[in-house]
Amino acid sequence: MMDTRQVIEEYLSSDDFRLALSPPESEPLRQYYFIGLLRRWVHTREEALGRSLYACTNTFGCQMNARDSEKMEGVLTAAGFVPTEKEEEVDLIIYNTCTVRENANTRVYGRLGYLNSLKKKHPDLLIALCGCMMQEAHVVEKIRKSYRFVDIVFGTHNVHKFAELIWERISGGCMVVDIWDRADRIVEDLPASRKYFFKSGVNISFGCNNFCSYCIVPYVRGRERSRAPEDILAEVRRLASDGVVEIMLLGQNVNSYGKDLAEPMSFAELLRRVSEVEGIERIRFMTSHPKDLSQELIDAMAALPKVCRHLHLPVQSGSSRILEKMNRRYTKEQYLDLVHRLKAAVPDISLTTDIIVGFPGETEEDFLETMDVVRQVCYDSCYTFIYSKRTGTPAASMPDQVPEDVIKDRFDRLLALVGECSAKRTAMHLGETVPVLVEEVNDHDSHMVTGRMDNNLLVHFPAGSRLIGQIVPVRLTECRGFYYIGELVLEK
Repeated sequence: MMDTRQVIEEYLSSDDFRLALSPPESEPLRQYYFIGLLRRWVHTREEALGRSLYACTNTFGCQMNARDSEKMEGVLTAAGFVPTEKEEEVDLIIYNTCTVRENANTRVYGRLGYLNSLKKKHPDLLIALCGCMMQEAHVVEKIRKSYRFVDIVFGTHNVHKFAELIWERISGGCMVVDIWDRADRIVEDLPASRKYFFKSGVNISFGCNNFCSYCIVPYVRGRERSRAPEDILAEVRRLASDGVVEIMLLGQNVNSYGKDLAEPMSFAELLRRVSEVEGIERIRFMTSHPKDLSQELIDAMAALPKVCRHLHLPVQSGSSRILEKMNRRYTKEQYLDLVHRLKAAVPDISLTTDIIVGFPGETEEDFLETMDVVRQVCYDSCYTFIYSKRTGTPAASMPDQVPEDVIKDRFDRLLALVGECSAKRTAMHLGETVPVLVEEVNDHDSHMVTGRMDNNLLVHFPAGSRLIGQIVPVRLTECRGFYYIGELVLEK
């Protein structure tokens, strides 16, 4: 395993003789070469302008996108850019896009109008678009024709080339479009800039093989590709040595991790190995597909104290008929059996889920089946979505699209039931003293901090910022539906 810090020092040192040579062919050395070129360019620009160069990253969508953004921010920081959230004063701006729903695309197009006005005021501003939305050919064509002020366009499979693409735009002067249809490798050891010093996401796989009939993700993220376990463990150890106490293992379907490796490994076994890393105190993971959640994984969750007692297990619908149309490959009965086994093995487990209302062909009877699942499982919380027709998916052309007024009525009824169940589940912990990982100063009251319980519920309590990043005992004194008010329990 290459020492990343050593490589950075070698390629970004003041003695830049290496930068006069041709770029290396192998990764990640090739990207450190371009980071070095960028760093030299940034320094020259700073001297000419008499100020620092600023970069802003805007992330739309899931935790996978958020982790990609951290990688790009790491590249920019290594190149000398200063991160900022103020778009109006930046020299480089990135939109890392999501395309799960049509309105996500609409939102980005709306923001592009604003970026055009910024570009007119600051002609040297560099604008980069990346992420899932860029994997759609019609989107890229529209950007080429209607948004020519955009400088760089790339997708989900070549995020590792970010430094090279910026350099290509700077040196060439024209819009750079680099979209890969698929990825044949995973590039390790590139820099990343974490949002939190005490917790971090860790990719364990990329892509998805499930092809749910409503979902665009397999088309824009590609087929499943598992990272080598030794690379994952090396990253976790580096994070632990850097003070990280909680990690989130990330994949479109973590439960199918390792099936494509030369030497297959189950996700449960990976969990066991990650749990052995000293310094890591909490392990989370998402997302789990019910069809691949094994008894081995359930047993591992019960046996490993570092694994958080929280599982996000999307059900999407309670109707076996609709689940078949969704291509989910499990039935209502199989899902409920899975929940029963989870609760038997981990009695205090917190379950959350995703539910789609108004999938094509959904009848009132189908919807009532969903309501029945919610009642039986009694989720701690649900992410509820109105079905969004997604061009390019099989469901978009299905007959019997449900009328909007019917969907709204069902959605409102579902929300009411979810609220009842969540309040019931949350109130169960009132009066308990629980370990809480302190994450930030409270948004509304600077005399309080906000932290997260093992089961993912938020707790607000009076304390100072010195506790951020620590796991402390907190007594839950007041339940407010989806979160708690608490008080710090001082050691005697």
